[in-house]
Amino acid sequence: MNLRRSLIALTALTLLGGINVASAQDKSIVVASTTSTQDSGLFGYLLPLFKAKTGIEVKVVAQGTGQALDTARRGDADVVFVHAKSAEEKFLSEGFGVKRYPVMYNDFILIGPKSDPAGIKGTKDIVAALKTIKAKDAPFISRGDRSGTHIAEQKLWKAADIDIAKDKGPWYKEIGQGMGAALNMASAANSYVLSDRGTWLHFKNRGDLAILVEGDKRLFNQYGVMLVNPQKHATVKADLGQQFIDWLVSPEGQKAIAGYKINGDQLFYPNAEEPNA
Repeated sequence: MNLRRSLIALTALTLLGGINVASAQDKSIVVASTTSTQDSGLFGYLLPLFKAKTGIEVKVVAQGTGQALDTARRGDADVVFVHAKSAEEKFLSEGFGVKRYPVMYNDFILIGPKSDPAGIKGTKDIVAALKTIKAKDAPFISRGDRSGTHIAEQKLWKAADIDIAKDKGPWYKEIGQGMGAALNMASAANSYVLSDRGTWLHFKNRGDLAILVEGDKRLFNQYGVMLVNPQKHATVKADLGQQFIDWLVSPEGQKAIAGYKINGDQLFYPNAEEPNA
């Protein structure tokens, strides 16, 4: 009898051990995020810190904001971390997200060749700069990928009273790619391009490019994070995903975001304590 009980106990422990191993191996989440959080190097800095604290591995799918939200809508991500508040609020209103948390901000900047054929360098008025670029048919690279940056660019053209869908010509090229690719193309073609500051600071292949317009309040760039609604998709790892969100907005996570710098330049500014951001 004792031998039989021992064998049963051993079998049970073996099965439990197998379950524990499987659980440990499955301690990971998928985060659909904008390319800027990846291309800026932020995730490369933050995720090892988060894993060291929690043991949770974060697998990133880096896309434009629109594509990232679509990935989350399909249930192919546990968390979405993007930067287009209007699109994020629509995602929530459709029931695909649980709650939106502001995380951090930086700003957009207008990059262009140092020779500045449109003559816009030095102005802080992004709308006036875009009007001049259009008037002079100066080459402009657009991501054209429904990303947060692309959405911001479209709003700025509208603010300039330019219907870019109708008024674009050979000078305006939509590439349907991420921020890094857009900067590379702008560098190769001596073109203007709207970039988030974080990706620009991390970008190495600048060639003849420089920041030409910055400082306009309309260039503000807010990031938010949301848990994908497990009631929409039962496969969502709600507990692990919420742990990631809670860490990002905690004092520890916010301090880590503020601590990410390149050559002394801070790339992102935490603002989780501002509920309306």
